[in-house]
Amino acid sequence: MRFYRDKTEEYFLLDTKVENIFIHEFMAAAPEGYLKVYLLALMHADLGISISRDEIARHLNMEEEDVLKAWNYWERMGVIRKRKEEAEDQFDYDVEFVTLRQQMYGQGDTASSDGRYQIGEQMADPEIQGMISEIEQITGRVFNSSEIREVISWIEDYQILPEAIAYGFAYSKKNRRKTDIRYVGTILRQWASDGMRDIPAIEENLARIDRQNTMHKRVFKALGFPRNATEEEKRIMDTWFEEMKIPLETVLAACRKTAGISSPNINYVDRVLKNWKAEGKVASEARADGISQQEISEYYEALRIASERKAAERRKQVYEKLPRIREIDEEIAGIGPELSRLTISDAVDKKSVSEKLRQKEEQLKMEKAFLMTDNGYEPDYMEIEYNCPHCEDTGRLENGEICQCTKEITREKIDQLSSLKK
Repeated sequence: MRFYRDKTEEYFLLDTKVENIFIHEFMAAAPEGYLKVYLLALMHADLGISISRDEIARHLNMEEEDVLKAWNYWERMGVIRKRKEEAEDQFDYDVEFVTLRQQMYGQGDTASSDGRYQIGEQMADPEIQGMISEIEQITGRVFNSSEIREVISWIEDYQILPEAIAYGFAYSKKNRRKTDIRYVGTILRQWASDGMRDIPAIEENLARIDRQNTMHKRVFKALGFPRNATEEEKRIMDTWFEEMKIPLETVLAACRKTAGISSPNINYVDRVLKNWKAEGKVASEARADGISQQEISEYYEALRIASERKAAERRKQVYEKLPRIREIDEEIAGIGPELSRLTISDAVDKKSVSEKLRQKEEQLKMEKAFLMTDNGYEPDYMEIEYNCPHCEDTGRLENGEICQCTKEITREKIDQLSSLKK
């Protein structure tokens, strides 16, 4: 007796088997487009039918470049292998779907006690272990293996430091109330494209963005606009402050010029400011003595250079007389990076170690203060002495407003400082 079963020639009436491991470990973290590429190609693999990348792109309404990115992503996740033949085209390769069950529980990496499996040499790196540990503390959950692979891939893809990745999760949770891996990945990709790949660069740029937002709000308040600025309006306003170097007071003066028109707008203010700039009147709205903004900027720069040079000379004098002070400064300078490394580590006692480092820093500062005063120096003798402590000789306060000291700049002071500089 023989048994037979009907076979259908309609491929779309058949089933495609997807491993539960893939659904559990990889599906949630995968970009939607990449997931579509995987499933469509998997269906064709089960049927034994070839499909080209341009056919995949057309079928899924995607760009071919995105299909290639999808295979790079899945190769990085370890769920496919690229099988390249001898060909001139580096993108000419076949795709082999990996049996995840065998990879995780067979000859491949073995599962760990919490159900996740090790991810090669990368997870052996203490810095990466610390990053993952900190991210899991921030998000309040344990990451699965596919999510860990994705996070680790950002280090190479975006050329971004592990500590910056952890910072991205903390920033997203605090400021956006989101810890979704795709959302954080989008933020980090944007930071990296803007050259923000470590924490100092990120914090500096975020502070700059805060200042820009403050400026935008001041301008819109002056114009009486009860809404947020569009991206194009932000771009125009940033041009005034960053490229044209126009003071906020001058911009606000230009905004007041819109009082007599029926529909005030940013473009009108932009034309006013450009006309003032062309006529050399940009600074004259704030200054009646003919001093230009460029002269004011150069004046402050010369002040800062002079102050920094004097501080360097005083520091050299103290170091020569009291070598221990130099040693203390070097020790204090080394504590900061040590605290940063400790923050992202998974050391059990990192809280107590951090506290000891901070106590050590305070002790060093106290020792330094005693040494300075015992030898006839004020504790802040080596610090930079700015002419204006409010703006630190920049002419602008932290909120973006012009400092009061700019009104005290005279032509005589500019000429005097210029002659000293020469």
